Order: sequence, then C-alpha cells, then structure tokens
Amino acid sequence: MKEHLLSLDTLNINLGSGEMVIVNLILAFVMFGVALSIRVSTFKSILKKPKSVVLGLILQWFALPALTCLLTIVLNPIITPMVALGMILVASCPGGNVSNFLSSLSKGNVELSVSMTAITTLFASIITPFNFWFWGTHYCKFAAIRNNIPTLDIPFSEMLSQIILILGFPIVLGLLCSHYFPNLSKKIIKPSQILSIICFVAMVVVSMTQVLSGFEQRWEVYAAILSALVIVVIHNITALGAGYYGGKFVKLPTKDCRTLAIEIGIQNSGLALALLFNPAIFSPELWKSNGGMVIVAALWGIWHIISGLAVSHLFRRSKA
Repeated sequence: MKEHLLSLDTLNINLGSGEMVIVNLILAFVMFGVALSIRVSTFKSILKKPKSVVLGLILQWFALPALTCLLTIVLNPIITPMVALGMILVASCPGGNVSNFLSSLSKGNVELSVSMTAITTLFASIITPFNFWFWGTHYCKFAAIRNNIPTLDIPFSEMLSQIILILGFPIVLGLLCSHYFPNLSKKIIKPSQILSIICFVAMVVVSMTQVLSGFEQRWEVYAAILSALVIVVIHNITALGAGYYGGKFVKLPTKDCRTLAIEIGIQNSGLALALLFNPAIFSPELWKSNGGMVIVAALWGIWHIISGLAVSHLFRRSKA
C-alpha cells in the first residue's frame, strides 16, 4: 500500500489563477449557505442545554485532531507523510453543512447539529490553522525520525489570514442576510444547500482530474486511489465512532449521540481543498509534492456523504 501512496506524494498539484478564483467562490458560496441557517435563537438554546454542545466542541476541536494524529502514527508503516498531513488537515476543518440534513434524516437532535455547525464554522478561522499547525508539527517531528522527511514549515499565520479572508466575508454576509431578511433566508436555504453540494462535487472532480493527470499508467491510478480510500474509510470510521461513543461515555440522550456522530464524521473537506490549492498557504516551492493531501481531502468529501447516508439510515431504522 505504501508504495502506491508514495506515487501520490510525488505529485505537485496546483491550479491556475482562474481556477483558484472559482474554487474560492465555491467555498464562499458554501459558507454563505451555512451562515444563512444561523439564528440568535440557536445560541440561546445552547445556554439552556450546554452539555451536548460543549462535549461536541471538545470532540470536534480537540479529540478528532488528537485521535487523527495518533492514527497517523499508528498507520505510519503503511502511509506517507503527505497522506498523514492530509488526514490532519481534514480533521482540523469545521463540520460540513450537509450534517444538518443528515442529523434530521437520522432522527437526531437537529438543533444541536445546527449549533455545532454554526459555532465550528464561526471559529474556523482560528481553530483550523491552529490545529493543523499544532498536530501537524507533532506528526512531522515523529515522522522525521522514522521516514527522514524534509523539514516542513506548517503554515499558521498564512493560513489564519487566508481563512479569515475567504471565510469571514461570506459568513458575515450570510449572518446579515439571515438577520435582516429572515423570510428570504428561509426560502433560499435549501436551494443553496443543494447547489453547494453540486459545487462541491465539481471541486472534487477538478481535484481528482488534477491528480489523475499526474499518472502515466491506469493501473497505478486505481491502486493509488484504492489505497488512499482505505485510509479515508478508517479515518472516517474513527471520527464517527468518536462522536457517537463520546456521547455515550457521558450518558447523553441517544438523539444527541447520533448527532455528534454525524457532526464529527462530516468534515468541511471543501475548505481543506481550497487551502491546499492556495499558493499563499501551501507554497509550491516549499510543498513540492501535495498529491497525497489533495487526494485524501477529495476522497473524504465523497466518502463522508456515503458513510453519512448509510449511518443515518441505520439510525433512522433503530429506536432512539
């Protein structure tokens, strides 16, 4: 498996300036759609029943990145540094907006889901770069001993400024629209979510196309993608399990446990892709091969929807 993943690590995937603008616009639209569902009443409900939300934030902001870092160390004999850093980057991102729909489908606590998505999205500008820098640096220290990888400068300040730029404006715009035009916001939330998914799929297709263009033989493509998919599935199962059993451990209601499983298992991998393609953050001169990171983020975006639908179906069929 490792030699197949190594073929991904030799790729340096970058987009042109025009393509990068499109990626940023897609991400901005997705964030605008997430912000439309944020209401003042959402945060009032948190104050009344903070236990589930506080646990969810601990799981999202600390437990998932920490478990991911531990997982990369355990899997170090069969994965590559770029694949590992891709896993840590995805784990550092906020929850995805499709999680609200999946929580509803699974008969979970939708109010908790919306609260989690709202808070993790609002604080993503700080939490995402910090977690990637902190846990990525720890992994690199470990991997440098065993894999002798080049010293990598994990970008914190660059990522912080860029995330504020590409997330801050659309989120503020969405919040203002939600507050001053509530009726309009209610009408466009669902269409914006559907369009967001379509746009995200388009982003994944572009990413996969860039990855595939780096291979000369078709069998190498299939082997590399299959190997990366196995790692993504293991990672996603870890995230889903952390959310569900984390809730069970502190004896939360089953509905809340279901929602936490969905929230922790559904990550905004579109943000990870946008960051990876941003030369101001991941400089091509320093990050000479980012194929492993890109393929992990792209495959996660596809797989977490499949696993989320499957888990939601199982939850829906079982009694709360």
